[in-house]
Amino acid sequence: MRGSAFFLSVLVTFMAFSFAVHAADRHAGYYYPPPSTEETYTARARTLLNADRSLRLGFVNTVTAEQYARAYPPEYALFAKGDDAQKMIIVSLHDGAFDTIYRFRGLLAQLTATARRTEFFREYQVEDFFTFFDLLKLLGFTQLTISDGESFAHRVWIE
Repeated sequence: MRGSAFFLSVLVTFMAFSFAVHAADRHAGYYYPPPSTEETYTARARTLLNADRSLRLGFVNTVTAEQYARAYPPEYALFAKGDDAQKMIIVSLHDGAFDTIYRFRGLLAQLTATARRTEFFREYQVEDFFTFFDLLKLLGFTQLTISDGESFAHRVWIE
């Protein structure tokens, strides 16, 4: 009987912890599966003084418009969530894409190359060492979740 009580206690604690973790990420299970890997990026940049919800949504809208202006369909959906749009989410729109951490990193390398071509990075002469994560920090994003849209998600905390 004593062993059963212990087991039940552990089970209840585990379930409460799992619920708390899931509740903290209300987007998991809706936009992407719960992240199976995560990392923290310490940015070289500081958040811009005017970085607010409107700026972050404007950035997402600009990137999305650029994707739809191309002659081929978008490879991924990019959007911002959270009360202040501080959580960026990137989800693949095609089967087999971004289904490993290495494919994620390939996409992030492409996004870094794109960010380095911006006037902002050139103006401040940071295009040689700032990354896409630094751009996200400048805009006030605190996390990035990237998913294959099926079974794998990776989260990056941006500090």
